[in-house]
Amino acid sequence: MLIIAFYLLLAVVGFFIIFRKNPKMIRGGISVLVAILFACNWYGIWFSANDEWYITGQTPDTSINLILAIIFIGSFLICMLFVWKMFRVKNRLIAAICIAGTIVMSVGGIIGFKRYDDRRTLLSTPAEVDSPGGGRDISLIEYEPFRKNTLAKSLDEPSDFLLQDNLPRLEGATALYPLYAAFARAVYPEADYPVYSTDNFYRINNNPVVTCSTTSGAFERLIDGKADIIFLAGLSDEQRGMAYDRGLELKLTPIGREAFVFFVNKRNYISNLTADEIRGIYSGRITNWREVGGKNDPIKPYQRAKNSGSQTMLLEIMGDTPLMSVPESDYFDMMYEIYRAVAVYKNYKNALGYSFLFYINEMIADNKIKLLSIDGVEPTADNIANGTYPFSNSFYAITVVREPEDDWEAERIANTERFIEWILSPQGQSLVEKTGYVPKQ
Repeated sequence: MLIIAFYLLLAVVGFFIIFRKNPKMIRGGISVLVAILFACNWYGIWFSANDEWYITGQTPDTSINLILAIIFIGSFLICMLFVWKMFRVKNRLIAAICIAGTIVMSVGGIIGFKRYDDRRTLLSTPAEVDSPGGGRDISLIEYEPFRKNTLAKSLDEPSDFLLQDNLPRLEGATALYPLYAAFARAVYPEADYPVYSTDNFYRINNNPVVTCSTTSGAFERLIDGKADIIFLAGLSDEQRGMAYDRGLELKLTPIGREAFVFFVNKRNYISNLTADEIRGIYSGRITNWREVGGKNDPIKPYQRAKNSGSQTMLLEIMGDTPLMSVPESDYFDMMYEIYRAVAVYKNYKNALGYSFLFYINEMIADNKIKLLSIDGVEPTADNIANGTYPFSNSFYAITVVREPEDDWEAERIANTERFIEWILSPQGQSLVEKTGYVPKQ
């Protein structure tokens, strides 16, 4: 409505100028008016043409931008020539019709685009979301421990704990891989430790040493005896039940703290939700942004797959409040997928997602989404450390308590225990902080 009012104001000003008696005033006024109209329409069309490329992070098609520029600049120059070379006061009626037509077309275009935008189908299926690494979430290769120019952090001094053989096999969640890759870089011998499975690389008992299979995959490898330590935000009740059914005792050692965050598209007006509003949305009690101080638009609350670290945290936040069921297309296996679903333009009015602070701030690191404060508290390192941010929690190094079957396994179990002790040491905790997490208090 504000845009339409703006165009109507321009129309009034235009007609006022046209029916003045001073030709120079008419020409100058019409020139300014036409320039404003062209600038407004140029911005609207350029933004529409480039928005999807901007959201996906791809390079805009320069040929389309060039064509748009030629059309608009050419049309503007023609209008200026008409105004300054051919315009006559006696042609006021023609000028008035031209301005009125331009205004009507502009307003009609805005109304048409608004109706089209309101009717567009929400993007909600993983198939419509690009997931790097062949469905493995974002690529973690750049964090591999000894990769050239690795993004994994290093100690400022040599580690006071080193392992040379019979290394603990490390697995974990996507968001924690940069951290345990940094641990391996500090303690393990320099070698090739690919994050994804390949045929030829360093192995222990034919199992890879420093890999990432996401939360559910890492847990399965742990209870199958294919990993010695997994790094997770926690375990779901179902995962605990799986370990119990196998007669396995799990040991969870907290090694740091992290924030669980909720986010919306950067165009959404909402910047804060209360913990009760979060539970209301994900229970289905709150269904419209207007109910929490936003605009009159339905909320599209996306969820992660069961037994993922994010979904386990959401269930913990929900407590005794039942979690609503959503269509299967609104569940996402990968953290990157739920981020992309919220970031795309088509969902800017509706989408709500969640993840971990480090993943969003450090591994995604863009401005297409907006993190929400909870109960008025932002998810900063200080607020996580002092406990004022309500959705902050420990993350863990998780092991299975096993009896060794031979001396080789006994040695690896001992190395595993010593490795975790080192993680809790000042050197290990310094890597927790350097990576971007909050050290264990």
